Amino acid sequence: MELTEDLIRKIHLFQETEITEYHIYSKLAQRIESPDNQRMLLKIAEDERQHAEFWQRYTKKPLKPNAFKVVFYTIISRILGFTFGVKLMERGEEKAQANYEEVIEAIPEAAPIFQEELEHEQELLDMLDEELLRYVGSIVLGLNDALVELTGALAGLTLALQNTRLIAMTGLITGLAAALSMGASEYLSTKAEETSKNPFRASIYTGGAYVVTVIILILPYLIFADFYVALALTMLAAILIIASFNYYLSIAKDLSFKKRFLEMALISLGVTVISFGIGFIIRTFLGVDL
Repeated sequence: MELTEDLIRKIHLFQETEITEYHIYSKLAQRIESPDNQRMLLKIAEDERQHAEFWQRYTKKPLKPNAFKVVFYTIISRILGFTFGVKLMERGEEKAQANYEEVIEAIPEAAPIFQEELEHEQELLDMLDEELLRYVGSIVLGLNDALVELTGALAGLTLALQNTRLIAMTGLITGLAAALSMGASEYLSTKAEETSKNPFRASIYTGGAYVVTVIILILPYLIFADFYVALALTMLAAILIIASFNYYLSIAKDLSFKKRFLEMALISLGVTVISFGIGFIIRTFLGVDL
């Protein structure tokens, strides 16, 4: 069979992708506690190895895995969760699958491999079950409330107090008190629901997300003396938090990034503008001058 140079390059890419994913799935399987999930990962890893051997019949040489991808996806899975790591990798694989149709025309025997790749994706989606994703609602609650409430409070305090230390102190006290309140509310709410979620863990995720967000948002006021610079950096931090978290959700839970990002960003910015105005009105009418 005569293959063009372009087809050979694509087959090389397929072979490298398959052997790389074999090593990634094998490493991830070693760290999965669930026996069923572990067996599934090992099965998929073995299928990927066989696919690599199939492509090797046409490239005529063994290929080494992409060491960077093996390390990258292994670390990402450890830090951000198995679900995120695998889905991020599968999303990258979709681009490679776009070339399959052309290859199948030249090599009809490759059709079953393409079908198996589609089945792998569905099998993975069916097996994924992580604590982090089960409690993502609690994290969203803490994160969203902290962003909306604290960005608004800091904006109002910035114009009312005009002193970064006072703003940071007031914001920190307000934020930590709110985090404890949110955690307690989530505990009682989860306990009252018919759910498999642990109320204590739900409260920890909610309160923890709130505290982390509070610290990030207040940090500029502890570093910079100019309160307007601090406010601008706080708003930038809020936008980055919203973007990062929604990117995570868009990958791990197949949600729309653009829609959720714009919704959260507009709410936070809207509350900030209104609070800034309230701070100006209060400062003017009360005649406060610090």
